[in-house]
Amino acid sequence: MKFIIIFGPQAVGKMTVGQELEKITNLKLFHNHMTIELVSPYFSYGTPQGKRLVSLFRQEIFEEVAKSNLPGLIFTYVWAFDLKEDAEYIGKISDLFTSQGGQVCYVELEADRAERLTRNRSPHRLLHKATKRNVEWSEQDLLDSMKKHQLNSTPGEFTHEHYIRINNTNKSPEAVAEAIKKRFDL
Repeated sequence: MKFIIIFGPQAVGKMTVGQELEKITNLKLFHNHMTIELVSPYFSYGTPQGKRLVSLFRQEIFEEVAKSNLPGLIFTYVWAFDLKEDAEYIGKISDLFTSQGGQVCYVELEADRAERLTRNRSPHRLLHKATKRNVEWSEQDLLDSMKKHQLNSTPGEFTHEHYIRINNTNKSPEAVAEAIKKRFDL
């Protein structure tokens, strides 16, 4: 089993790349907003209840997939490298899959700020992420997060054997998905 974690800042293209990767592999996509959008009609993700429920649903899905006969899973995540709890979370879910004999592959996406701001308003993103439809709020959140957190690793900081970093500012999601498929022999 392969567990592909696609991480990077907001609006970098994680979900869209994951959708393309799902099309060309036998892996299923579980993008991070699937649980956020499930919970948000009841509790905002920023509330303790929202965070607890999102975490609970994700964990249950991870556990079931890890022990299943599925060939693997693609998961997307905004990883703040300056937050110890984010690294611990990635370690915890990675360990869940490796403990069941799976291989964890890390895909880091980066894109320049102007491109991310454009993508933040894309109809495709807004279709799949209702909580981002208040574009003024989501744009400000994106900008604030850039100031507050380190959302990409520094060169050489992430050294896992099964890792690829892609600047997708000027690359199509299809090209990025092909590069990931080739790198990890999916």
